[in-house]
Amino acid sequence: MMKPDESIQIFVPLKVRKQNGRPKIMPPATYLPSEDRTQDPHILRAIGRAWGWRRRMEAGEFNTVTDLAKAVGLAERHVSRQLRLAYLAPGVLKRLVYRREVPAVTLLKLTDVAALPWHEQPGRVFDDG
Repeated sequence: MMKPDESIQIFVPLKVRKQNGRPKIMPPATYLPSEDRTQDPHILRAIGRAWGWRRRMEAGEFNTVTDLAKAVGLAERHVSRQLRLAYLAPGVLKRLVYRREVPAVTLLKLTDVAALPWHEQPGRVFDDG
């Protein structure tokens, strides 16, 4: 486990380009999509949103999850649960975001898995453990 004052950085080489006037995140040219291409796009969006919220909270823009929830116009419970995705194990994030592997769990269960120790997460998220 990490100490509370430690942080970890994960760099995923993504490109952002505009499509229909809105920014769109593009995967790197070398990413490996899942064979059946059934990756749920909601998972990728939820992870990205959770990391954005985490950065905003760490920057001091919001002092509490309640303040954040009010600012983004969502229920506190929903924001609190989704925010957990920003604390998934680095290996799980890499497999989900970069390699686009399909998890064996739903987005809701993924938020529960994020509370587990990092070494236990892959076995709960992917069929191969």
